This record gives sequence, C-alpha cells and structure tokens, in this order.
Amino acid sequence: MKPSNVPLSSSEKVFLLQGIKSRKRLDGRETYDYRKLRISFGVDRGHCEVQLGRTRVLGQVSCEVVEPRASRPTEGQMFINVELSPMASAAFEGGRSTEFSVELNRFMERFYVESQAIDVESLCIVAGEKVWQVKVDLHVLDNGGNIADCASIAAITALAHFRKPDVSVIGEEVTIHSPEDREPVPLSILHMPVCITFGFYDKG
Repeated sequence: MKPSNVPLSSSEKVFLLQGIKSRKRLDGRETYDYRKLRISFGVDRGHCEVQLGRTRVLGQVSCEVVEPRASRPTEGQMFINVELSPMASAAFEGGRSTEFSVELNRFMERFYVESQAIDVESLCIVAGEKVWQVKVDLHVLDNGGNIADCASIAAITALAHFRKPDVSVIGEEVTIHSPEDREPVPLSILHMPVCITFGFYDKG
C-alpha cells in the first residue's frame, strides 16, 4: 500500500479514476461491496484477530483493580490504545507517534469511551475505593486500508468476548475470585458501535 504522503503519478490517477467510473475495485469488488470479514478468537478471553480484506488487527482486553477518579467515584475506567507497527506498513515508524496514529487513538477513544459503549458504573466494586480499569490494546498487523473499520470491529469483538473475574464484597472485605473458584462475568455492553468508512468521488 502506498504511504499517504507519497503523491500519485499521472498514470496511477488515470487508472484509479477509470476504475471508479467502471464501478470496479482493484480486488474485484463492486462499488458497494464490503471487504471480506474474518474473525478468529484466541484461547484467552478477550483475545481476537480481525481480518478485513487485507487489513489485520489483533485485539486484546485486560483489566485490573484501581482507585476511581475523585470526580467519578462510582465509575470504572476504560482505555483504548492503537499501535501501528512498522510490520503492518513501511509508512509506520516504531515507537514514534504520527499525526495519523494520534488521530486514530482519539477517534477510538471517542468511539467507545465517550459514547459510553460500556456501562462504566457496572465496573465499580466499592464506591470511592475500588473499580475495574479495562484496557483494550489494538495492534495493526497488516495495513490494507480501512484501519479504523477493522480496529473498531476488533475492539468491540474483544470486549464482547472478554470476561472479568467475579467479585464478592462482604463488609469491608473484597474478594476477587479466580476462574476456578467462580465463573468470570461478561462486561455490560450498552451498544456496539462499528465504524463504516466510505467516500464520495466528484465526477468519478
């Protein structure tokens, strides 16, 4: 895939415009055909790999007990991090944030955290003292386009697949049960947002 900062040659522009006019894509899809979707799950809960066309994103969800924010004592926390590896594309640099990676991370935060896709109040263990912090790590393995779409599917799939340890509170004693002791419980998902990217071509 050509990096976005490399200009197209005249022949490439003509080729792409002819493809748009004939309503065909490079991979043989028609104008309104979506990329082929494939989802596979790992052994661990909250681990999945999503392939959308030639783009692959690995999603992994983890959680830990932390203190809540003072301003929101009854709410848990959720964070999403998208990592663009040089293995996915030569346009990505390891360990260095680009404008695209920063914007993608902000988009995913708005998409899931600010839209309240997860019921954060259900992550509260003891108000003002202990809450669950859920973290979603998304690793882009191959970049064949539509990264935001693929990453959004990987995030919500991993969250739906994830199970957090069951907790019991008796008085001031908090017990976090192991999977062998009690069956882990799913997250409370209020809605499942999925990004769909499309474009308009003027006189295309």
